[in-house]
Formats: sequence, structure tokens, C-alpha cells
Amino acid sequence: MLKKVELTNVHSGRKSNIIIDTGTDDKALIGAGKTSVETAQVKDVTGIDETVTRLTSAKIPLDDKVALFGGLARCFERNIPIIKSFQLQASRVRSPTMKGAIADIADELSQGEKMSDAMGKRTKIFSDDVIALIRAGEESGKLPEIFRRIANSQKKSSRIVKKLKTGMIYPGVVVTIGIGVVIAMSFTLVPAMSKLYASLGSELPVPTKIMMRFSEILLQQPWLAALPVIGLFLFFKNWGKISAVPSVQNFFLKLPSISNIIRKSAAAIGFRTLALLIGANVRMSTALEITADTCWHHHYKKFFNAVKKHILNGRTMPDAFLIESHWLGDDGRMICGLMEVAAETGSGTELLDEIAEDYEDELDTIANQIDKLIEPITIVLLGSLVAGLVYAIYAPVFSLGDALLKK
Repeated sequence: MLKKVELTNVHSGRKSNIIIDTGTDDKALIGAGKTSVETAQVKDVTGIDETVTRLTSAKIPLDDKVALFGGLARCFERNIPIIKSFQLQASRVRSPTMKGAIADIADELSQGEKMSDAMGKRTKIFSDDVIALIRAGEESGKLPEIFRRIANSQKKSSRIVKKLKTGMIYPGVVVTIGIGVVIAMSFTLVPAMSKLYASLGSELPVPTKIMMRFSEILLQQPWLAALPVIGLFLFFKNWGKISAVPSVQNFFLKLPSISNIIRKSAAAIGFRTLALLIGANVRMSTALEITADTCWHHHYKKFFNAVKKHILNGRTMPDAFLIESHWLGDDGRMICGLMEVAAETGSGTELLDEIAEDYEDELDTIANQIDKLIEPITIVLLGSLVAGLVYAIYAPVFSLGDALLKK
């Protein structure tokens, strides 16, 4: 249930409205981060208002997770009680869902529940590897260190995602304008051309016929013009599910520049997770299983599952990596070499962290140049669209003289 909390500063009279996704008014006050110098009024958000708010609210941003884990790490390092530590994070996050989760977790902790169990109930917010790390931190007494590691990992992921999104703005705008121009011409210019060419009775090129047919369809059924907008909205909204389909992942691995980004992203996340779990003294087979479950790319999911089976069968980590190195692409041999060094020196966690950091640095560099990588593709697509439109419109013009002379 959504709650709207109106906070009023008793000194300045300034009001703030905050939305929290939780069940009770008391939890809503915790999620709103109410202080001693504020008065609060809680209202339920129901009916159409709740539906609209949920539809328009963005998913939990990575920045909220970075703020939560970083803040908790700082509080734990200063020996602040766990419940108070969670309550202090409510004002640092923006998502109504995250605010509600913090309030619910704080309430469950006050009833004696373990932190890992309380956070483990929110599977849409906290992934399996994060919960496994927290459990390991509880058992080993290293919660501040674990939360600091999680925060740093989330921060790096957030930085890379932001740069990738920024690089996609330009091609997104260009493609949107191109689609808008085609639809606008289909309603304005093309119908006038159709009447002219029909009156002359001249033979038209195939592109012109296609464009005229497309215009006729839109004029008869104007609502079809909304389909591209709806399609793009659904595509981006369901991108997580679409990108999880193995055939789609295999397709992107065949694209020259995109495949490099995908492999480095999947490898960085996988090896960072494995390093965190091993560093938290999680059993090797369990760490590999959790890492496989949290991998978003099916190649790396299969890789870590296969390595786990080899470990359970008594093989060493370097041998297991070498046998399954074909899942890692061109970097497979290099990673196997590092694992051999790790086996000899006993520095597995450090080298896994090093692999992840190398991939993250390369992703950082790629993210800074993403616009330069995408710009040529965008120019080719836009140029092809413009060339097709120009040819479809102007090709019949050169035959108008013959048609008029016949008339």
C-alpha cells in the first residue's frame, strides 16, 4: 500500500510530500525519515492515484542501493545499532519501494529477526549474492567490511550504467525524430503526391508504391501511428526479460563492438561476485552456485555451474577454469593463467578482484566512448532512411515530363 507523508518543519513551516510503499502509518513515518523538528500527516494513496503513481514511479535506481549500503557500512563502522542504522538511511534514498523496504526491515529487526532474513524477503531489491554476503558477514563478524565492499561494487556498476545511458541519448533522439518525420510525411506530403501521380497514370518505382501504401494504411487507421511509440515503450520496459533470452544474448555476441561490451560486463559482475563471496569465507561450491544464479548472461551462468561441478568432482580451480574456458571468449586463456598464479600464491580473492577491476576499467573506457561507437551506426541508419525517402519522393519527378507529354 502506498502512503503519502506530509512533513512540516516546525521552525520554517516548509512542507515536504513523500511517498512510501509500506503497510502501516508508523512504518510510513520511518520511511519518510521524520525528525524531531517535523510534524507529520499520513494519508493513504488509493484508487486511480495509486495506479498512476505505481506506473509512473521508476524502478529502484542503483544510486539508492549505493546510498543504502554505503550508509549502513559507515554506521556499522561507528558501532551504531542496526535498527537505528537502517532508520538513518530512509532520507538518503528516493524510491518509494526502497523507503518502504527500509521501514519494513527496521520493524522486523525490532521484533528480533536477523538482518539477512529480513533483507532476504525482498528478492526484487536484494539479489541472492548480496544476501549470501550479508549472511557470511553476520557469521564472521565482518558486516562493516562486507557492506563497504557491496557499496563500492554497486557504485562502479552505477557509474558505468549512467555513462552507457548518456551515450544512448543521441541515437535515441535521432531515431525518434526519424520515425516522427516518416509518420508526418505519411499524413501530409504523400497523400498529395498520390493524387498527382494517380492523375498522370505514370508507372511508379517500388519504394514510392510502398510509401504510398503505408500512407493509405495510416490515413484509414490513424491509431496505427501510435504503434511505434507503444512498441518502443514496451521494448525498453521489458528489456530485462528480452535481454535474458539466450537466443537474444547469442545474437548480440555476434555483433562486433557490442559483443565486447557484453562479455566484459558479464565477466566483471561474475568475478566481482565470486571474489566477494570467497573473501567472506563462503564455501567454494556455494560461492560458485550463487555466482551462477546471479549471472545475467547464460554463457557465464553455464561457465560457473560447470566449474562448480568440476570442483565437487575433486578438480582444482585452475583445471576447472581451463576445461570450461571456451565460455569466456578470447580472454579465457588469460583468466586461466591468472587462476594458476592464484593457486600457487594463495591469492585467489585478490586476483579475481583484479580481473573484475580490469574489466570494469575497460568498460569505463568504452562507456566514455560509447557515443563515438554508436554515432557511425546511427548515421548509417539515418542516412539510409533519408536516402530511401528522397528516392521514393523524387524518383517519379524525373519521369513527370514523359507523363505530361503523353497527356
